[in-house]
Parts: sequence; structure tokens; C-alpha cells
Amino acid sequence: MRTHSFLTVLLWSSVFYVVHMMPSQERTNKHLHSERITGLSENDGKTLHRTKRGWMWNQFFLLEEYTGPDTQYVGKLHTDQDKGDGNLKYILTGDGAGSLFIIDENTGDIHAAKKLDREEKSLYVLRAKAIDRKTGRQVEPESEFIIKIHDINDNEPKFTKDMYTASIPEMSGVGTSVIQVTATDADDANYGNSAKVVYSILQGQPYFSVDPETGIIKTALPDMSRENREQYQVVIQAKDMGGQMGGLSGTTTVNITLTDVNDNPPRFPQSSYQFSSPESAPPGTPLGRIKANDPDVGENAEIEYSISNGDGSDMFDIITDKDTQEGIITVKKHLDFENKVLYTLRVEATNTHPDPRFLQLGPFKDTALVKISVEDIDEPPVFSRPWYLIEVDEDAKEGSIIGQVVAQDPDVAKNAIKYSVDRHTDLDRIFNIYSGNGSLFLSKPLDREETPWHNITVIATEINNPKQSSQIPVFIRILDINDHAPEFANYYETFVCENAKAGQLIQTVSAIDKDQPPRGHKFFFELVPEFAVHPNFSVVDNKDNTAGIMTRRNGYSRSKTSTYLLPIIIFDNDYPIQSSTGTLTIRVCACDSRGNMQSCSAEALLLPAGLSTGALVAILLCIIILLVLVVLFTALKRQRKKEPLIISKDDVRDNIVTYNDEGGGEEDTQAFDIGTLRNPEAREESKMRRDVIPETIFQIRRTAPLWENIDVQDFIHRRLKENDLDPAAPPYDSLATYAYEGNDSIANSLSSLESLTTEGNQDYDYLSDWGPRFKKLADMYGGEDSDRD
Repeated sequence: MRTHSFLTVLLWSSVFYVVHMMPSQERTNKHLHSERITGLSENDGKTLHRTKRGWMWNQFFLLEEYTGPDTQYVGKLHTDQDKGDGNLKYILTGDGAGSLFIIDENTGDIHAAKKLDREEKSLYVLRAKAIDRKTGRQVEPESEFIIKIHDINDNEPKFTKDMYTASIPEMSGVGTSVIQVTATDADDANYGNSAKVVYSILQGQPYFSVDPETGIIKTALPDMSRENREQYQVVIQAKDMGGQMGGLSGTTTVNITLTDVNDNPPRFPQSSYQFSSPESAPPGTPLGRIKANDPDVGENAEIEYSISNGDGSDMFDIITDKDTQEGIITVKKHLDFENKVLYTLRVEATNTHPDPRFLQLGPFKDTALVKISVEDIDEPPVFSRPWYLIEVDEDAKEGSIIGQVVAQDPDVAKNAIKYSVDRHTDLDRIFNIYSGNGSLFLSKPLDREETPWHNITVIATEINNPKQSSQIPVFIRILDINDHAPEFANYYETFVCENAKAGQLIQTVSAIDKDQPPRGHKFFFELVPEFAVHPNFSVVDNKDNTAGIMTRRNGYSRSKTSTYLLPIIIFDNDYPIQSSTGTLTIRVCACDSRGNMQSCSAEALLLPAGLSTGALVAILLCIIILLVLVVLFTALKRQRKKEPLIISKDDVRDNIVTYNDEGGGEEDTQAFDIGTLRNPEAREESKMRRDVIPETIFQIRRTAPLWENIDVQDFIHRRLKENDLDPAAPPYDSLATYAYEGNDSIANSLSSLESLTTEGNQDYDYLSDWGPRFKKLADMYGGEDSDRD
């Protein structure tokens, strides 16, 4: 067996402020080495040797934070092969070797070169070996050992935060947890009490307390009110060594806020409020603000205002301003000082989010009395109606009263009122009003067919205060009366074929009427009494507001009569019955076998079927000559116009008759002697018309004398009938075109012919009352007086 030499290592731990001496029984990882004893007999003369099989280093202990004047001695390495002659060299490797831990290579003494901190590193693993300086051979196998740093209380507890923030509802019960604070100690918790922390409260009593072991902060007083105090600052201390004397400590600050709960009802700062409003304030006008105080905040302070009762609850309203939590009192209906001058309201303020936990404290609402006085102002007149509707017959006379409007001053003074018509709504000045009583009357006649409705505005003004006025619309409806006669609906171009048969329908006529009877139109058609039995045509009433024109004989000749005039009377069915006579012109035309018109011209019968070139040239020459005659006639007429029409006052009537001037109507007997019409002799002696040059002068056939007092209308109808039946009557006979004139004009005669016989200046002021259509005449003849309103 191989024999090994055994290294005996003596380990001494020498430490300042000795904490542990390492006795043999405390050595760790100690291995028992088996010894092999080789014995020789005495006869052999040899000695006995003991060989160690191996060994392990023990653990060294050092105190941290050594502050002595010399380096801290750790221990000593030694082998039994060290003879003390300096042949062995000790080498140390591992954690901190050469920097933290220094070994004397000759003696094997180990020292700590620097101050150590257990919190940085709590143990160091090192390796040691012994080498022969001469041979460099390792006399001992490399062995590992540990240097462990013993803890001292050199670290104070530290909180996880420098400042904590917490909140808790006000009025919380005692012992309610607020927040937990935590402090840690870097010292060794397994060695002594250096890391055992105890919590205590330095500031914040008696409101809060802290659990010494867990660091949980709790409330210590009941019913803490946010309204009294909202913010609290609590200082907590953490001390190691179990809180004993000499322990290290650290502190932190906890800011605690009491959050609001709805534990306060709203309260009005005063029991009554006073406001005023003018009676003219429109609905929605704000009158004032009231506010109930609530010490709570947020939604706990939200208030809803309402009017609980009072005599003005229907006249006023209150709304809540969500931004300011104020109640805004507004006008709900129109106020009237003359009706009521003072209103009383009871306003209630209520929390919108009550907390059921505090309902036992009482109702979360409050009431206040609000008085509102109404101020009187000068108001404009008020009409009895918002608008007026007046109906008047269109035949109402000028000056007749058609209706009345009524207005009065709503104020206590009851000022007198005058009425007027807004002339912008009545430009024609058809209506007027009595300023004292508001009665409307006519200034001009009405015509429903021209304007069925009139919309005017009446103004009521206080006499003492003209600024106070109001106006009202008046709608005037014109009621229809039967004042228009029916007439043909169209101009009918009627013809009859030469080969027509008796009883054949040649035309259907209809009528129109400007009136509007309530039961609708109903027209009747018949021939005039003079032609009740017409030899050529008849009128058949279809009973549907139309009539048919029928032939009464077979065949018509254009050569004998090319045109027939058929007078037809049209009646309406309203009261009073109105009628008119319309003349239907019927031409005789040539037609084909199917009744289609081909030609209606009488001259076509005289012309040959074809015209030569010479004939066409002759026609053109005739046309040129005719045009020259027309030009000469026109020039002659212009020269005659330069001569005075009226030479003397005695010639007035003769000249009018000569020039066929109509005059001023039937009643204008001074300008025109109607006896001329009634005197057949005078008619026959009249000269020919100057506006037509006849080719042949026809002799006017004398007729039997008429009765002395015959009606002019009947006279004209008789003369028309005579001319219709007289084939020799010239077409330019003016008597054939005369018709009954009808009623006279309300404007009377506008002719200035008789002004020569008038002595002095004539008064034309009445032209100003005829409306804008006669404004030009009024300005010409009225002078300065025409400018008046």
C-alpha cells in the first residue's frame, strides 16, 4: 500500500470582538479520516507510520462593518510539513482573494483588507493550497473553505413608499381599515432581532391607529365629518429590534382624505324671498335666483327645486341650474297688473341622491316662501278679437257701415282710443273708419268680380300716448249679387252649307256669367222677340246651359245672302234676372257632300276658274292705285284736323252729330240731342260717313214714322232688324253697329266740350277721391288742393 504523508493543518480563528471560537465539535463538514497502521515486529527493527486519507476546511466567521484600526484577522493556514524554514508557500484563491482577503504566503495568516457588508454579500467561498517553493510541487491538495459574514444591526427599516395616499368615507365606524403600510429591514431576519419590525403611530391620534405587527391603519374615532375636517396627515414609524431600545427606525407619511356622503340636507339661508316682474314680461322671462346651501359635494349636493303650493303656482315656474345648483324663477303665463298685483309661492329644495343610511336624521329637503309683485306698465290697446271677418254685399252704397272693431286700454287709466285704417293695406281708399267708435264704412263702391276679398289693417291708438298702439287684421268678404248679365262663352264662327237640310244642327253655343250664384249657373236661350219665329234659323235650349242653332229650311244661297245675323237673348236664373243679347254671325258657305266647308267668299262666284297674266297685272295696278288713294285721303284728313272743330257755342251739337261722337251717355242731353235718334227725318238728312269711301251711293230707304216716346233700346233693335232684312243696306251704315249703351257711369261725363259754356273755374277736387288711377288728372286740374290726404 502506498504511503502518503499527512498534512496537519492548524486552524485558528482570531477575530476582534470574538463572536465564536470554533471548537472541534462545531466544525462542519468534518470527515473522519481512516488511519492505516502498518506494524513491524520488533525483530524487523522498523517503526510504525500513520497515513491520513483527506480533510476539509472548516467555516470562518467575520463581523460585518468592522471599524477597528487594524485589519481584521480571519484565520491561519498551516501544514505539518511546514518546517518553518520558509520552503512552503501558501496561496489563496476564490471570492475576494487578493482584494478583500489577503494571506501571508509564508505564515498562512489570513486578514480582511476591507470593511465587509453582509447585506452586499453574506458569504465567500475560497480555496487554499501549499506549494513547495523549490520544486513547485503542491504539498497539500487544494481545499475549499467558506468565510461567512455575521450580521450586525446596521440597517433601519424602510417603507415601500415615501408617502401613502388613502381615502375613507366620512362617518365611518371605529376600526374601519384605511390602508396598510409595509416596511422592510435589510438585516438578517434569522439572526437575532435586527430585522424584526414593529409599527407605531407618531402623528394622527386620536383619529387613527395602526396595528404594530401588520401596519394596517384604522379609524379610531366615530362619526368623523368631512364638513368639519377633510384632510388628515398620519406619520407611521417602523422600528427594528422588536421595538426595543437601541433599535433603528424609519417613518412614512400617510395622507388620508375623508370622502363625502350625503349626510346633510339642503337648507335655505333665509326663510323668504322677494321679487318683482313687469306685467309685460313674456313667458320664460327669469325673475330671480334662490339657492339652498348643502355642505355636501358632488352628486350628494345636487338639488331639485319645485313649487309645492301657493296662489302663483300656475303663473310662475322654477327650474334648476345644474352648474350652480340654483333655482331660477321664471314667468309661466302672461301677467296682468289690473287682475292681480302680488303672488305667493312656496318653493321646495330636495336632494336628488339621498343616502338611506342617514334618512333617520330627517327629511333631506327644505322650503322657503317667495313673494312676487307685479309692476304696472302702460300697455297698448287690446282688441276684443284676434281678427275680424266682415261680409258685405257688393251693391252696398257708399257711406254705409259694414262692421265695427272694438278695442280698449287694459290699464287702470282707461285712456281714450282712436281708430284708423292702415292705408298701406287699402291703397284705393275703399274703406274708412270712424275714429271714435271703430265703425267701418264704405268710401267707394265694391265690385266682387274685380276683388272678392279685401284684407285691411285697423290701428287702435291711445289718444294721450300715441306711442301705445296696436293693430288687428280685418278680412272683408264681398258677397255676390246678380249684377252681370250672361254672355256668349266664346266668339263663334258659324257657317251653314248651301246644301243644308231643315232641322240640321249647325252650332252649339254656351254662356258664361261673372256672377257666382250659390246654387250655380242656369242659363236660358231664345231668339229676340222681333225674331221669335225666324224664317231661316231657330234656337233650341238644351236645358244644360247650352243651346243649339238649327236650320229651318232646305238650301241657302250665297249669291242672295252671304251672311245672316241671328240675335239671341241669354237669361240667368238668379235674382234680379239679368239678360243680354248676343248676335251670332252665320255665313253661307259651299260644302262638299260630307258637309265640310270649302269656300265662304261671295266674290269667288264671280271669278273665273283661272286668271291670265294680264288679269293679274291689272289686279296689281288696281291695288297700287288704291294704296295711292288711301295715302292722299290720309293727307287730306290731317289738313282738316288743323281746322277748329268748334267755331261757336251754337255749333256744338251739330258738330257732334256730324262727327258721330257718342257724347256723355243718355243723360248727357246738353252735349247730344237724343231727339236726333228719335227723328227719322234727321237720320235721313245726315251726311255720309267720312271714314269710308263708298263705291256706290245707296239711297237710304225711308221708313214709317215712329212713335214719339218710343224707348231708345227698342228703337235701336227695330233699326237693326230693318238693316238685317234690307239687302241694299250698305255695310258701313253706322246704325247697324249701334247697341244699347246701358247704365251711366258714376264718374259722370269727363268731356270738356261743354267747358266753353261754363262760367268761371270748375272745381276738380273730387278727382282726388277717385283713387290712384285718376291721380294724374287730379294733379293736372286740382292744383295745390289735390295734395291733401
